[in-house]
Amino acid sequence: MIGPSDRETLMRGWLFTALAALALTAAADDAPHLKRVNFLVADLERSLALYRDVLGFELFAITESRPTSYSYPVFRLPPEAKLRFATLNSATEVRAFAITEVRGIELPRPAGPFTAAPVLRVVDLAGKVARLRDLGAEVVDPVESVTSDGDRFVEAAFVDPDGHLVVIYELIR
Repeated sequence: MIGPSDRETLMRGWLFTALAALALTAAADDAPHLKRVNFLVADLERSLALYRDVLGFELFAITESRPTSYSYPVFRLPPEAKLRFATLNSATEVRAFAITEVRGIELPRPAGPFTAAPVLRVVDLAGKVARLRDLGAEVVDPVESVTSDGDRFVEAAFVDPDGHLVVIYELIR
């Protein structure tokens, strides 16, 4: 049976938990938040076959970009370029990844050294590496490593058909 002091203890615990959750939410609102990575690509369907069908992102929407799109000045695209914009969801974030197809101009293909790469956690890294190779992606062979916290993981990297470097990893449990 729960007595008055037990109820008070439970209420204090609940109140503390609720206040802590509110504090975390408020802190998160003021903290930097990475919304998405956006890759420019030459062929949207080819990229969806990789990022959606192999890596597991879910297609949110595909839209035609207007000539006034912010992407033109941001990516320094000429006005003759025509853009289609696809956003993809991850399991934890809506519109976590974006692919912008650029038609009407030739995109440069980075050859390395690479200057940036998103790092994505995946499940079944070996299966994904095999599928990436089947799609013609350049794959850097997987290696096993340990974080500074002692967590073990396997990581691999690939270069997609448009020259974007992506690192993928799987935790070893």
